[in-house]
Amino acid sequence: MSTHDEDHEDLKPSTTPGYKPTAAKTAEEYANLDANDESLARWKASLGITPGAPGGDASGPKVTVLTLELHSSTLPPGKTITLDISNKAQLEDTKKNPVVIKEGVEYNVRITFKVNHSIISGARYIQVVKRAGIKVDKLEEMLGSYGPHPNGEAHIKNFEPEESPSGMLARSGSYNVRSRVVDDDGNIYADFEWSFKLAKEW
Repeated sequence: MSTHDEDHEDLKPSTTPGYKPTAAKTAEEYANLDANDESLARWKASLGITPGAPGGDASGPKVTVLTLELHSSTLPPGKTITLDISNKAQLEDTKKNPVVIKEGVEYNVRITFKVNHSIISGARYIQVVKRAGIKVDKLEEMLGSYGPHPNGEAHIKNFEPEESPSGMLARSGSYNVRSRVVDDDGNIYADFEWSFKLAKEW
C-alpha cells in the first residue's frame, strides 16, 4: 500500500457500527424543527441555533479552521506556539524550522475554528505523526456539533493533556504531522501538514 493510501486510511474518522448521519439541514431548518420541544430548544440555543439567527454566506466554506496552538504550564512567560492555518508559508516553513516542543512535559493542543453557516455534526480533529515516513502516533479528538455563533465568534476546543516523549532517541530528527478536521458526513474542513522536533528546552 502506498504512503498516500495509508494516509487516507489513517485520516478517516472512526465510525460507530449502524450509525448513519442524517441529511444536512440549514441552521434555519434546524431552528424551526420541533419548535415546541422546550428541552430541544434549549439545546439548540446552546449551539447558537435560533430562528432568525445569522446563517452566514452559504456559498462559502461551512467551517474555517483558524489556529492550532500548543499550551503548557512549562512554556516560558510570554511564549506562545500558534500555527495560523490560513498561512501556508508558515506551515511550509515548519518543514525547515520545526516547531520546538520540550521533551517530557505535559502539554495540550487547542484548536480555534468558526462555523460560518449551517450545522456541523460530529466534527473531529485527526492527527497522524510520522518520523522518517513511519507512523509513530495517531490522535483523534472529538470537537462536537456546532451551529454558527450569533456574534460570528470563533469556537475554541482544548484537547486532553498529553506528555511529550523524552530521551536522546526522541530528540533525534523531526516529526511530520498531517492534521485534518472532518465531520460525520466525511466533509473535510481543513487538511494541513506541519513539523515539530523535541528538545531539552522550549
